[in-house]
Amino acid sequence: MITTVHPHTARRGRRLVAATAVTAAAALAFGLSSAPALADGATGKYVGNGPGGISVETKTHGKITTNLFKLQLDDGATLQTYCIDAETAIRSGADYREDAWDTYPGKGDFAQPGKVHTVLQSSYPTVDVATLAGEAGIEGLTEEEAVAGTQAAVWHFSNGTELTEGGKHGANVDALYAHLLEKAEQSDTPEPEASLSITPEAAEGAAGETIGEFTVQTSADSVPLVLDAPEGFELVDVESGEPVEAAANGDKVGVKVPEGAEDGEASFSGTITATVEVGRLFRGVDGQPATQTLITADSSDTEISASAKVSWASGGGETPPEDGDDEEPTPSPSPSTPEDGGSDDGDKGDGGKDEGEEKPAPGGDEDKGGGLPVTGGALYGLIGAAVAAVGGGAAAIYFGRKRKASTEV
Repeated sequence: MITTVHPHTARRGRRLVAATAVTAAAALAFGLSSAPALADGATGKYVGNGPGGISVETKTHGKITTNLFKLQLDDGATLQTYCIDAETAIRSGADYREDAWDTYPGKGDFAQPGKVHTVLQSSYPTVDVATLAGEAGIEGLTEEEAVAGTQAAVWHFSNGTELTEGGKHGANVDALYAHLLEKAEQSDTPEPEASLSITPEAAEGAAGETIGEFTVQTSADSVPLVLDAPEGFELVDVESGEPVEAAANGDKVGVKVPEGAEDGEASFSGTITATVEVGRLFRGVDGQPATQTLITADSSDTEISASAKVSWASGGGETPPEDGDDEEPTPSPSPSTPEDGGSDDGDKGDGGKDEGEEKPAPGGDEDKGGGLPVTGGALYGLIGAAVAAVGGGAAAIYFGRKRKASTEV
């Protein structure tokens, strides 16, 4: 069966392709990118182990090796960290990004981050071994025992790990573990503020609107913000609508898109030098193989960036159909109908049919030999062909009878 695409459908397809091309060209012209936003907060890489601890015996996870891990930030500063995921191994050379507990996607219940933070603030290396031994009443505490007892206490509040009392790890580890659990139960230290984050990472809207309600969270007094967008766009305070060039912790900003702007994207970012505090969570970067999640056991100043993006539609033109809801091509009224719909029959409605005339469903009788609907000049052509066939048949009968009569004579 021959299917002819309706001229209106074809023209609309050309307009959509053209609009897409214009949008892409505009994005290139303004240097915009559809790449994901920069990771919020500090980023770094696991570069090896720090001070080692004694392996601990547990009721819940068996025997586990303990040690501190070295996390090198992008500017070269190195942080000591503990593991907060006893069920996942660390991966050599893994990339990490600073994040919050409530966004961590890996294993472990992570129900008590405040208590983990209390353990870290109360133990090694935040507190030196000699001071820690005096506070806990433990004679002869070693660095290896301090690492083991601290790590076991961290796992208790992150993974529900239960240390086996009297295990081969020794009495000093048991005593430090019990001391830290008692301190954490008496105090629930809030998770430290992010060094810098902008949430959400992206927002959508329409031209003529202020898009997004992005919340800036930072440990710095103020964060300078830079908008990467065409001329006429503004970064504004969501509440006042006034243009802004910087934000403090908790401020909410959005991107004001001018009326009539073509479909496109823009982004804004902030960069500061800030302190990554003790108790900040670092998880493996998305898209890479799994690696255990780390939490900082000391602090360091580092340069940190965060960004977010917006996208908008102009509101003009035609909207393409949703996925799975593509329109079937509408058969044309006749293969000879001009693309603009003109014909000798005068101005007619959709597809050259008289307005108000019932339309056949496209392809409704394909299994019965159905094809294009027959209207107008095509109908007269068929009638003419039928008349010619009838006339030819009558002539054949006439001359056949005449030959028969001649033979009989």
